[in-house]
Amino acid sequence: QVQLVDSGGGLVQAGGSLRLSCAASGRTTSSYTMAWFRQAPGKEREFVAARSGSLTRYADSVRGRFTISRDNAKNTVYLQMNSLKPDDTAVYYCAAGSRGVVVGQERYDYWGQGTQVTVSS
Repeated sequence: QVQLVDSGGGLVQAGGSLRLSCAASGRTTSSYTMAWFRQAPGKEREFVAARSGSLTRYADSVRGRFTISRDNAKNTVYLQMNSLKPDDTAVYYCAAGSRGVVVGQERYDYWGQGTQVTVSS
């Protein structure tokens, strides 16, 4: 079993930056694909970014602005978010899976509780 705890969300002005963290416990996640998803009010949860080893994948809407990284020694994955826009407002969820760097949320087995990101215009 893997437990994931998301943190780092908050309120930021458009153009600003935030770094989200996802701390894993229970077992090492170095062999897992780690990903971030988000869900805006009234919308379905959507893929944001994923990483497995040096392989990364990003949604078109965040590519060039967001960076996913991981510190295996700390069993933690990060999402650095720059040039934030009001459309980035959502609850962000960390996820872990073992089925490759994929975008489908059904491919991920473990989920964090979510952290709210609000971007004001």
